[in-house]
Amino acid sequence: MMGGGRALLLVLLVSSLLVQIRASDPVFYEPFEESFEGRWVVSGKDGYTGVWKHEKSDGHEDYGLLVSEKAKKYAIIKELDQPVTLKDGTVVLQFEVRLQNGLECGGAYLKYIRPQDASWDAKEFDNETPYTIMFGPDKCGSTNKVHFILKHKNPKTGKYVEHHLKFPPSVPYDKLSHVYTAILKPDNEVRILVDGEEKKKANFLSADDFDPSLIPSKTIPDPDDKKPEDWDERAKIPDPDAVKPDDWDEDAPMEIEDEEATKPEGWLDDEPDETDDPEAIKPEDWDDEEDGEWEAPKIDNPKCEEAPGCGEWKRPMKQNPAYKGKWHAPLIDNPNYKGIWKPQEIPNPEYFELDKPDSDPIAAIGIEIWTMQDGILFDNVLIADDEKVATSILEKTWKPKYEVEKEKEKAEEAAAGGADGLSEFQKKMFDVLYKIADIPFLEPYKTKIIVRI
Repeated sequence: MMGGGRALLLVLLVSSLLVQIRASDPVFYEPFEESFEGRWVVSGKDGYTGVWKHEKSDGHEDYGLLVSEKAKKYAIIKELDQPVTLKDGTVVLQFEVRLQNGLECGGAYLKYIRPQDASWDAKEFDNETPYTIMFGPDKCGSTNKVHFILKHKNPKTGKYVEHHLKFPPSVPYDKLSHVYTAILKPDNEVRILVDGEEKKKANFLSADDFDPSLIPSKTIPDPDDKKPEDWDERAKIPDPDAVKPDDWDEDAPMEIEDEEATKPEGWLDDEPDETDDPEAIKPEDWDDEEDGEWEAPKIDNPKCEEAPGCGEWKRPMKQNPAYKGKWHAPLIDNPNYKGIWKPQEIPNPEYFELDKPDSDPIAAIGIEIWTMQDGILFDNVLIADDEKVATSILEKTWKPKYEVEKEKEKAEEAAAGGADGLSEFQKKMFDVLYKIADIPFLEPYKTKIIVRI
């Protein structure tokens, strides 16, 4: 019995250890230590002419997947060995990207592709390829956000709808490496992290967090309802009993001459405002027959500079005290006012109830972007079922690089003596402004805040 008990304990310990080892492994991890060729598939569709390269990150020995040319469309995809379900347990999506030449206009996001038809070829990957989630930075003009978009199928209609995260965080403004993490929890929570720091927490089923809401409204305006012809939406109307006063002169001008004004002493009536430039000389090659009679250019009359004015004096204009403008009857409450008409609400045929998103699995990871910048480097693409795995990889791969890049940036700024016009204090202020721009109630002013930066 003692020996059997020990054997059973050993089995349990080994099983527990195996579970822990399995839990510590990522579901998918691409560090790009080796060339992507033969493992990732470059799109063969027309228009995607951007060249992907296996290159080192600037200043590091670490390799990544590089966007090598400006103003091109890029598409590349990696099919997973097994689809990743999003319906049970925690799912962590994480990747690293470095905008080595900045990002003025373009995307640097990933698309998590849902399962395709059996006949589908990875070389057909393009912007029309259906995805389950799109996640990552996008910046162009007034757009400056870390996208998180869930494509969810309406069970009533069978149609897929894009649900955009409201008030997403902004894209860091520098050229350093950054890590973007999306953590999807089984309780419908989704958290967005940048460099391991939480920037946004949302709930998939909350109408406050996604646009449009995953759960449609129970009712909708009746598309067949029409406003009655006698419906009066005017809250105020001109008083029909009002009469224009007898002394109201609609023809009186807004301004009249100031009869009390007098011509200033010393006014030069006979002097023009401009006179011929006495120093001007007719060009030697001037031909009167071809060019016409030469005239000296005009200059301000120097006599007028010392006098109160030149030329014919005219009385200035002043506001007419008798001016009243066009008469209008005063407004009164409309006795027939019925309010702003709205169609009646009817049951929404597309409404359904949901306890949690019924999301399609992730069968592949794709990058499909159009960008005006080159030098975008993707690295350490990860799918995990444990937040600790993502944190561990972030600490081991991204953090050392980021610290080196940050120190190098500080050294270059110190050597330049502030040549870029940005002091350390200003950069800290920019960091504060970016955080302020991500506050939800300031969303209407976000573009203006970012533009000021």
